[in-house]
Amino acid sequence: MTCKGCSASVVVSEEEIDKLIEEQLQFEIDIADDELYKYRLDFCKECPSLLYNTTCSHCGCFVKFRAKLAYKRCPYPSGAKW
Repeated sequence: MTCKGCSASVVVSEEEIDKLIEEQLQFEIDIADDELYKYRLDFCKECPSLLYNTTCSHCGCFVKFRAKLAYKRCPYPSGAKW
């Protein structure tokens, strides 16, 4: 499956995501600690809005990245789950 607007695949490997996150986190200072990160990811893994086991359908973010940023909240429309 590919994006509507490009030829890139919407399915991204865990390795690719981890590399992208590592690169982006170099520019961040407000990082969630490991306990908070795991807590957030546990909710995301059970969420019906999780696409491809990697992406939030409400904001388009890789959940592993969004959950790592302490200042971010879950974008679930009827109320944040974390």
